[in-house]
Amino acid sequence: MALYRGPIVDAHHHLWDLSNDRYPWLGSARRPEMVFGPSAPLARNYLIADYLRDIAGENVVKSVHVEAGYGGAPFEETEWVQAIADRHGFPHGIVAAAPLADPDLEAMLKRHAQAPNLRGIRAIASWHEKPHLRFAARPDLMDDPAWRRGLGLLIAHDLSLDLMIHAPQLADAARLARDHPDLRMVINHAGSPVDRSAIDLQNWRDGLALLAQAPNVWIKISDLAAYDHDWTIESYRPIVTALIETFGPRRCMFGSDFPVAGLHGTFAAHFKAFRTIVAELPETSQRALFQDTAAAFYRL
Repeated sequence: MALYRGPIVDAHHHLWDLSNDRYPWLGSARRPEMVFGPSAPLARNYLIADYLRDIAGENVVKSVHVEAGYGGAPFEETEWVQAIADRHGFPHGIVAAAPLADPDLEAMLKRHAQAPNLRGIRAIASWHEKPHLRFAARPDLMDDPAWRRGLGLLIAHDLSLDLMIHAPQLADAARLARDHPDLRMVINHAGSPVDRSAIDLQNWRDGLALLAQAPNVWIKISDLAAYDHDWTIESYRPIVTALIETFGPRRCMFGSDFPVAGLHGTFAAHFKAFRTIVAELPETSQRALFQDTAAAFYRL
């Protein structure tokens, strides 16, 4: 079967301007090593012209910008990204940051909502016993009552939740989804299968199966290279296949996570791998994975 050449919605990418230390994790607070590898190559501006150059020739028709650890008031990043979208068309959806446990969360959401492209909020709860793999300050964030109250405000404002966790936290995310059935959730980066032993991957698959029982959960097939730096199409294949078999094409969406995934290959290389792995699926399933699921979830 010929490789998919239809339209693509990139469900996950970032932009950043590092002037004035706007993104401390790439500036004053940069850690030399993170889950995706050395951080130094990312410590440069990545602007809309860079993204458009990276996707050239790939038939990306729409994209979703996901917050990138902005160091100031989160709505400032949203306003910056919306201004870019107003001028360039891309990105078409914005997933912003907001402190879910903050008592002033509702005011923050209203400020975000002034951006027409706002679609959701991202929460990073990724906890790992190894410090360089952590993104969250505590392991029990998803059980915090104040944080959970914030999820209720997302529902009230018709916003989705992008949730970034590590694979051992999938069961906790499943419980979260069951407790908030009206909250539309999408798990970032395949549930982050960073630990790669046979038992770790089996536990990851078991966690996915538990999570997939909640009909309000979707998943992104994005930045698999963060956990597989020397990846090949064949090393990607069992991960992509497991995700699609567990969630189905209507709840899976491909995302690039550029520029982060660019540390380990071009946009074209990653998406050629995705196209190759799903080439035997029906055309409708391929179109769902590359475009329709993300377009529907983010209401593009």
